[in-house]
Amino acid sequence: MAAFTERMASVLLLWLAVCLSGTWAVDKGNFKTCDQSAFCKRQRALKPGESPYRALLETMELTNTRLTLQLINDNNKVRLLLELYRLQGNITRVKINELKPLKPRYEVPDVLIREPPTEPLSLLSQDENGVVLSLGAEYQRVIVSARPFRLDIMEGRDVLMSLNSRGLLAFEHLRMRKDTFSYKVTSTVASVWDNIKRVFSSQADPEGEKKEEADPANQAETAKEEEEKVEDGMWEESFKSHADSKPSGPSAVSLDFSLPGVEHVYGIPEHADTLRLKTTDNGDPYRLYNLDVFQYELYNPMALYGAVPVMLAHNAQRTTGIFWLNAAETWVDISSNTAGKTVFGKMLDYVQGSSETPQTDVRWISESGIIDVFIMLGPTPKDIFSQYASLTGTQSFPPLSALGYHQCRWNYNDQKDVQEVDAGFDEHDIPYDFIWLDIEHTDGKRYFTWDPHKFASPKEMLQGLVDKKRKMVAIVDPHIKVDSNYKIHNEIRSRGFYIKNKDGGDYEGWCWPGSAGYPDFTRADMRAWWASMFAYDQYEGSMENLYTWNDMNEPSVFNGPEVTMHKDAMHGAWEHRDVHNLYGFYVQMATAEGLIQRSGGVERPFVLTRAFFAGSQRYGAVWTGDNAAEWDHLKISIPMCLSLGLVGISFCGADVGGFFKSPSSELLVRWYQTGAYQPFFRAHAHLDTPRREPWLFGPENTALIREVVRQRYTLLPYWYQQFYQAHQTGQPIMRPLWVEYPQDPATFAIDDEFLIGRDLLVHPVTEEGARGVTAYLPGKDELWFDVHTFQKHNGAQNLYIPVTMSSIPVFQRGGSIIPRKLRVRRSSTCMEHDPYTLYVALNPQRTAEGELYIDDGHTFNYEKKEFILRKLSFAKNILSSVNIAPDAQFSTRSWIERIIILGASKPSKVTLKTAGGQESQVEFEFDASMSVLTLRKPGMNAGVDWSVTLQ
Repeated sequence: MAAFTERMASVLLLWLAVCLSGTWAVDKGNFKTCDQSAFCKRQRALKPGESPYRALLETMELTNTRLTLQLINDNNKVRLLLELYRLQGNITRVKINELKPLKPRYEVPDVLIREPPTEPLSLLSQDENGVVLSLGAEYQRVIVSARPFRLDIMEGRDVLMSLNSRGLLAFEHLRMRKDTFSYKVTSTVASVWDNIKRVFSSQADPEGEKKEEADPANQAETAKEEEEKVEDGMWEESFKSHADSKPSGPSAVSLDFSLPGVEHVYGIPEHADTLRLKTTDNGDPYRLYNLDVFQYELYNPMALYGAVPVMLAHNAQRTTGIFWLNAAETWVDISSNTAGKTVFGKMLDYVQGSSETPQTDVRWISESGIIDVFIMLGPTPKDIFSQYASLTGTQSFPPLSALGYHQCRWNYNDQKDVQEVDAGFDEHDIPYDFIWLDIEHTDGKRYFTWDPHKFASPKEMLQGLVDKKRKMVAIVDPHIKVDSNYKIHNEIRSRGFYIKNKDGGDYEGWCWPGSAGYPDFTRADMRAWWASMFAYDQYEGSMENLYTWNDMNEPSVFNGPEVTMHKDAMHGAWEHRDVHNLYGFYVQMATAEGLIQRSGGVERPFVLTRAFFAGSQRYGAVWTGDNAAEWDHLKISIPMCLSLGLVGISFCGADVGGFFKSPSSELLVRWYQTGAYQPFFRAHAHLDTPRREPWLFGPENTALIREVVRQRYTLLPYWYQQFYQAHQTGQPIMRPLWVEYPQDPATFAIDDEFLIGRDLLVHPVTEEGARGVTAYLPGKDELWFDVHTFQKHNGAQNLYIPVTMSSIPVFQRGGSIIPRKLRVRRSSTCMEHDPYTLYVALNPQRTAEGELYIDDGHTFNYEKKEFILRKLSFAKNILSSVNIAPDAQFSTRSWIERIIILGASKPSKVTLKTAGGQESQVEFEFDASMSVLTLRKPGMNAGVDWSVTLQ
């Protein structure tokens, strides 16, 4: 009977999944528009105008670290508390909360890596209209205007950003529902008590009553709120068949920001849209609400799997950023005074001397919580990345093997299938590092288990991979099968770790296992317990080469509203609506901690997550979810990963080949060629698609795929170095051109090409049947070298490049030195001790520089200064390697076997000088037609000082 029930549950779930996926296209009716989200509709109905809020300057308190000031809403007399902080590193923090909320409002914990350090604020001037405060550097100041309340951040005479300049600050205060019995009792008691107080106080002090009435503070406290119109959706709301009880009533917050001089804004992922954000005047705002969206639609502002509430604004003079720290459902409206103007229209404005300065206005609307916003003032893109990293941390430093190629599908059928796929890579001479198992590897969708028939001896399977220096990832989702014979479920239930429904019972929803409970990852004790489940003696069959993938962690609830959890579910004292966008962040945090703990804190984890929030970069990688085998989905993977990189999440990739549907061989090859140059490189496919291992599309396509996967492996030293830098500094790895060329407007909207670090420019071929692509090579004083042909091109030009199926347009910047390993083996670990080839691309000044970073590739020992970091420089015909981390200690067996200098002249001789002072001649070849000098087998160790002189 139990087996029959389980089979029926599987059939029902498959039917439910088919209903959700429809014909493999998103059913927009499953997801709310702004008009269907009551708080968004309510807030959006407010139009720009005079703000009802004014600052009560007499309440201002200024300490060394912060300013506090009360704001009052003249319509309802509710007071707010404004807190203003000047933070280290050119950041201003603005917090607004109710002065006396009926109960505490949610403030997001755990996302900031520490309480941000402050710097002194000083008062420059004050009068009845407002106050002016100094922000220290370069004539920066904050002007707080009193009536109406408004904040302006200025530098010299320039306004950098204004808050509430359009009067859209809104703060729905917590209140009691007036048609409830408890409200009537409370009101009656309060009214009686007020009358008693009045009688006694007037007898004791006849003047007192008059004083009390005259005191504006008392008036504000005791004045009855003006009767506020009760609108639909304030106290309960329904969507399709789902009801939201809204026990706290309306609690939305909203604030507008004006950005003078700005036409380009970026960020607020995750959306399947262009890199440059569009204006939203004629449609829905961009939505931030983590959702499981089957085969999402492209080029619209619908919510997807993750939410990072960070926006960057850029023009040729400055970059600024806004970090809106709120984990509730959030909508972001963008408008611009230049939107919709054609190039001709802008030229006409210029000719006619139109004085209108471009301006972008942004409005954030969140369902609950408080306003807590960090204004990052740059002024450069790199400053913004450093500022944001100082708040939420940097990209985790992954094991080197995680930067190799990952082979995945839903699902590899059994151990024999895994073994055959693994052997197929060796047979076809294609390297890979990780093979993946999806949900079918478990015993009936019970995570932390193995199917007893298909995966009867997981350790034997894992050992087979260890023997080839390869690894595995297995899925562990956060929905737990409700089954009294399942240890994980019993433990969570007995410890009271499940999220509760509004009535206090364990919340249950439908997901892959059937009826499932959802652990409350917002609890530190729950996360600690979850982490402990990854210990080798708890997770049976696991070994040190098994890593983890957290899917469905939005959380996905098949029978829930919008395929997610009911907002009135409870996480202790807080409603799910308050914490929703944090859920996936906490799941990945707990999983990464588990992988670290199981090794005694020695080994770096690898965890992939689908849902994410600000700070998720600290815990691993993300991917762009359930895409489709379509050319437009290949194209959109570029701006999607670029947007994530801008907000700190560098370890991004898309399912190579597309998850849904079946790619043509041309699309599959082009996707491999694109994915090989994105940070996370994984092929993945849906259960119902034909198999698509790289050798199944004929020998020609196998050869094309083999070639690009091998290109990835030769570049691993450069990728690894970029991840080290991202981990140290917060700079993105895959970056838009404008980040490196911030004063070149031609780069501001480009999102079909990108840079890896500073020095590699990639323009993937993403059009079907393409015979050529046009790449923009930036930098008027730059040179760019085609990495395949070594042909030299000038910067600041649009270059037409003829392409064939083997073409991947990639260019190395003149002035850079890039290390590669050209001996490609079956996995990255097999290449650990192999020699390096240095590619030196000279700029017009005939100089170049780069770095070489080496460590053990998998432990945290780099934190103990066990690594090599060397600066490679070419100037005055001398190429040298110098230690730039003299306090670090590490040794390597790798050596330099070749140096290729692009843009070189022919020397008469080449001399190597090593640290001990020994000199020797180096063999070389010179290709005069391409100006390429190749030095063969100089032979020095990669970790020591040396110089090579061209004479």
